[in-house]
Amino acid sequence: MTYCLGIKVSDGLVCLADGRVTSGSQVSNVRKVSLHGAKGNRVCVMTSGLRSLRDKTLAFFNREIRGKDERPLQTMLHAVELYGRCLRQVAGEDREALEDSKLSFNLHTIMAGQLSQDQEPTMYLVYPEANWIEIGRRSPYLSIGATAYGKPILDRALTYKTPMPTALKLAYLSFDSTRFSTADVGFPVDMMTFALPDRTWREAHYDYDDLSPQRTWWNEHLTALVGEMPDGPWIEHLIPEEAANLTLVKDD
Repeated sequence: MTYCLGIKVSDGLVCLADGRVTSGSQVSNVRKVSLHGAKGNRVCVMTSGLRSLRDKTLAFFNREIRGKDERPLQTMLHAVELYGRCLRQVAGEDREALEDSKLSFNLHTIMAGQLSQDQEPTMYLVYPEANWIEIGRRSPYLSIGATAYGKPILDRALTYKTPMPTALKLAYLSFDSTRFSTADVGFPVDMMTFALPDRTWREAHYDYDDLSPQRTWWNEHLTALVGEMPDGPWIEHLIPEEAANLTLVKDD
């Protein structure tokens, strides 16, 4: 399984992809996010699905980009349309054989960036059938893979006007919630930002120990906040009076 997340805020874009791959009892680390195109005109791609489908589709996509050196991709829509054609070619060649082997053609893709003629950064979710949706300001994130566990904190706290440092923190916490609840998602994690006004991609790679202070802080404060929530009649109705007066001791 995978967890990939793309966020669009007024300051730019945030992308996150976990790096864990499980196959039976074996666990390995792979990179699920990559940049494509010439420097200054690059597209970020994150995928969830069979690795062989990712590699083949991106190989075709890179070949098509190199063939357009004299007239490079000008908008993200052009990039998504080109990627979709490559995805359909791979589907035509491989879908039947995969289904005969009881495997699904399951490549989901998030593409993000701002190319030369784009008025602002944007992001698309491309489905295995090569149809797509574009990110919006009312719902400023897209996710693929094990998406259920990381949604609540994003839905509660993220808006288009969220500052990028806060968006990065929410992206990490969304990943951490997912990692905590499913064994198929985990460290290492790759994070990227596309910041305005310099229109530059920045990237970082983190292992488990690298974010230990943030993880510890969140766990401690989350537990403390639960204890500080007002009790009120709804609690008193369910707990005997003598039990309510007991001092709660935090479980180490």
